[in-house]
Amino acid sequence: MQDLLGKAAIVTGASRGIGAATAKELAGHGVSVILAARDKAAIASLTKEIRDTGGTADYLACDVSRYDDVAAVVTHCMEAFGRLDILVNNAGVIDPIARLTESDPQEWSKVVDINLKGVYYGLRAALPIMEAQGAGVVINISSGAASSALEGWSHYCATKAGVLSLTRCAHEEMRDKGIRVVGLSPGTVATDMQVAIKDSGLNPVSQLDPKVHIPADWPARAVAWLCTTAADHLSGEDFSLRPEESRRLVGLLSD
Repeated sequence: MQDLLGKAAIVTGASRGIGAATAKELAGHGVSVILAARDKAAIASLTKEIRDTGGTADYLACDVSRYDDVAAVVTHCMEAFGRLDILVNNAGVIDPIARLTESDPQEWSKVVDINLKGVYYGLRAALPIMEAQGAGVVINISSGAASSALEGWSHYCATKAGVLSLTRCAHEEMRDKGIRVVGLSPGTVATDMQVAIKDSGLNPVSQLDPKVHIPADWPARAVAWLCTTAADHLSGEDFSLRPEESRRLVGLLSD
């Protein structure tokens, strides 16, 4: 993890769950972190927590469905830290879960704005900076839903499939410019999203025992590992945290 020392990162959706855990994990490895989310009070509190434990962090309220908000976060990172080495496109939603015939078109579209356009906006705002620096890493939080069809999840499956395609396209365009773009498919994680899934009662995921969900700090540790040179070979791919071998690589399981 010495690769991370002195780097600067942006984490979207940093107010809770995977995003909050990732911000703390990166800061713990000497990364200066900008926390971005709609919940200003939450990211302000988490920023203070990171600073109180010796980390370097700042925050900016951001709605990733608005490009100007995302661009403002990138500008803030450059002003605060003078560089941008890591972007974690984590912000995402799954509500409202509904079958296609019962879905609300406006709410369905909002999910596209956050889950898919939000990732594009992050790439669009950050990649020119990284290209000018000659280096950078983008981690797009993906999902097994990117290649699955699940009842009630048409919005989520479709947007995560789009994110996977964006990861591949960005890799194709940036691989010769010193920039790595990687997807992380963490599996089911014990976050508020799983509460909504459980409450929906739709598809097999809602029937899972909550005990099988991994803690948010596991994908956070995976993000940190993916940002190191040890994961260079994974650029352009979706790295799944489900297999035991993947968890060993990240350091979550011992041999």
